[in-house]
Amino acid sequence: MNLQNVSFVKSAVRPSDFVRDGRPSIVFAGKSNVGKSSTINRLLGRKNFARVGSQPGKTVHINYFLVDGTAWFIDLPGYGYAKVAKAERDRWGRLMDTYFSEPELTTLGVMIVDSRHAPTGDDVTMSQWFLQTGCPLVIVANKCDKLKKSELEPNLACIRKTLSLPEAVEIIPFSAEKGDGKTRLLEVILSYT
Repeated sequence: MNLQNVSFVKSAVRPSDFVRDGRPSIVFAGKSNVGKSSTINRLLGRKNFARVGSQPGKTVHINYFLVDGTAWFIDLPGYGYAKVAKAERDRWGRLMDTYFSEPELTTLGVMIVDSRHAPTGDDVTMSQWFLQTGCPLVIVANKCDKLKKSELEPNLACIRKTLSLPEAVEIIPFSAEKGDGKTRLLEVILSYT
């Protein structure tokens, strides 16, 4: 799959907008400001393809990127940003409930968390949504370049425990800034496309 051949196709704001064309769908999720867009950009080898917002909480739709005509990279709205109005958070919750009620929309879940901190309640909710679909899931522990070497393993163990992850769910130490973990994450993604 040629990751350089990628195009933004659409933003979904309601279930009728969801793409259901049978292509593999790699679904990216993470809280606002965890580096979700930066992770997608790192994977694609682009600087600003998935928009990196100056303010958290800017991705409010489900964005579809077609990679090499063969697979979807799907960018879910960021969550957990306190300054988003309650009505917007409720709308997001309903959209996610509907999205995850159709397990066939997800071939692989890629959930991005901050390796420096214990996962939040919203992270736990998102991981449970993925796990309940029964689809494969990989956790990307972003910003690992900001940790001391001695902090990495305990932090990864904390992520696994807090999210109640089965042993089969891989946690990849990652740095969207420096590219650490990119090769392994691409191996996982390509095995599902």
